[in-house]
Amino acid sequence: MDIASLLPMTTSRLSLRLFTPDDADDLYAYQSLLSVARYLYRPPHTRERSEQVAAERAAHTSWRTNGDKVALAVCRRDEPGVLGEVTLTLADARAAQAEIGWTLDPRHQGHGYATEAAAALAAFAFDTLKVHRLYARLDVENTGSVGVCERLGMRREAHLVENDLDGERWGSEYIYAALAADLSVIRAD
Repeated sequence: MDIASLLPMTTSRLSLRLFTPDDADDLYAYQSLLSVARYLYRPPHTRERSEQVAAERAAHTSWRTNGDKVALAVCRRDEPGVLGEVTLTLADARAAQAEIGWTLDPRHQGHGYATEAAAALAAFAFDTLKVHRLYARLDVENTGSVGVCERLGMRREAHLVENDLDGERWGSEYIYAALAADLSVIRAD
């Protein structure tokens, strides 16, 4: 399936659309921050890396095989600019399982945008892409993302202790998940 023909998605305040190469500046504005990269277990992006990522994301719209990933720019419906992103990765095509993620520019946090965008993407994953199980992996110290998962009605299924090394720091992760049958809970918010 090519997801490009199904976009953009809109909510009451947001538009979720494919990235374009022109989004590199907005992407760099938050992906270059240490406070953002810390929870992604990678170094902050350089300007050049942000340009590369924006171009790659603009081109990846396939949803067929394990590892296919769609990253959507989160934008306000009434203003230009990218607030952040939501991602969906096909983890297991046969079992219809996908990983959801979100990253928001810290300047736009605290307004419910991450929850609103993630809820729209979760509904899209279940309704349109026919995902059976949707899960999120997040650093236990990322309390903002913990809150998003809980507002979506996702269950905390696991606490992995010191399972990843971020430079010199051991990170622990939570895994949250929801089944297609839980869609009504996600949509209720």
